[in-house]
Amino acid sequence: MVLSDRTIKEEIAAGNIVIDPLDPINIQPASVDVRLDKTVLVFRNSRLPYIDVRKDVSDLTESEEISEEQPFILHPGEFVLASTLEHIEIPADIVARLEGKSSLGRIGLLIHSTAGYVDPGWQGHLTLELSNVASLPITLYFGMPIGQLSFLRLTTEAENVYGSNALNSKYLGQTQPTASRMHRNFQD
Repeated sequence: MVLSDRTIKEEIAAGNIVIDPLDPINIQPASVDVRLDKTVLVFRNSRLPYIDVRKDVSDLTESEEISEEQPFILHPGEFVLASTLEHIEIPADIVARLEGKSSLGRIGLLIHSTAGYVDPGWQGHLTLELSNVASLPITLYFGMPIGQLSFLRLTTEAENVYGSNALNSKYLGQTQPTASRMHRNFQD
């Protein structure tokens, strides 16, 4: 079942769900709004002829900072990685779903391609996969509401939470947008 605002507040007060920093105004009826952090990873397609998923592609991106005064401009068809301002921690008996804000979706901003699922045991800032599917550029401001997290209770605690030795967890504890680590799946 999806947690209500009342239950979300109880889980936060008990220290089971961590969202830091958290402004209580960001707690919605069945979700919590998350905001955009300063760092954006921009893809430089002139460096490689293609993306080989078996190879480390972290050098395919360059980090840019969104200043307090000037937004980042996301052009039509552009894809960048960013992250939430908030550090998120999820307990063993809850899973979270990251979704876009309706107002941003209505202007063509998608905040994730496939990475909307936040496993039990997650700790860190969430990487956002920002795409502009509109025909005009979209401004992105540091600290703007960018998405929302809803929480669902599992039937039991997860046996192997994200980051456990039994899993190949690649992004635990990230504090910045993180390029794909898919290549690690091909290593012995």
